[in-house]
Amino acid sequence: MAVVINQWARAAMRGGVEPTASWLVRRGVHPDFVTIVGTVASTASALWLIPTGHLFAASLVVWAFAMLDVLDGAMARARGVPSPFGGVLDSVGDRLVDGAVFAGIAWWAFTVDRPLLAGLALACLITGQLISYIKARAEAAGLRADGGLVERAERLILGLAGCGLVGLGVPYALDVALWLLAVGSVITVGQRVVAVWRSARDQYGAATGHTPERRPTAERPEPAEPTERTGPTQPTESAQPPESAQPPESRRTTPDDGAGGTP
Repeated sequence: MAVVINQWARAAMRGGVEPTASWLVRRGVHPDFVTIVGTVASTASALWLIPTGHLFAASLVVWAFAMLDVLDGAMARARGVPSPFGGVLDSVGDRLVDGAVFAGIAWWAFTVDRPLLAGLALACLITGQLISYIKARAEAAGLRADGGLVERAERLILGLAGCGLVGLGVPYALDVALWLLAVGSVITVGQRVVAVWRSARDQYGAATGHTPERRPTAERPEPAEPTERTGPTQPTESAQPPESAQPPESRRTTPDDGAGGTP
């Protein structure tokens, strides 16, 4: 479901976003500036309009500024210059906006004496952050954690749509949206953990990693220690092979076989 919504949304907005992005790039606007403006405006709108009960206005304003997240990505592609910092900044902004939306919903629910609704909003906030963290941590470890029932697009669409419908007077619209999000987010957490486990199994043969097996090496015999009675044992002249019969390497230390080291 997440993949379908994301693809549909990107295809629907690409016709208007790409020309706008190219126009802004030609005038010297940096994608990071758009990211910061969108993040600050969305966060401030969510934390001001939602707790004060302006739910319909909040759904429109937050959604409008959140769409700048699509614009800054198009601007980065139009510049043709990869920006790892821009990607990190964009992810930080996404997490901040998501948290502000559901924190604002929880705040409003407490003010209208709806503790169950507030709990659902907090559950959506926590699981939403966890879903994103699982993917980021897995990718940092070289693993995959893609997909899942609920991703960021679904969280914003359902959360803001529920707010807007309640603002228009539709009862329990936000309750239904948050129940769907909470259940779907818990399922998505499980899906991503399983995806990481499978990725680790495919790459390393075990979910916890793989340590290459070491071949057993022959231990060098320890020389006999001298005792107080016998003293140091001295090899007799007859026990020594002629010097010419000894290979040159046998009179030197044996090659290091790596025993005691860690591969």
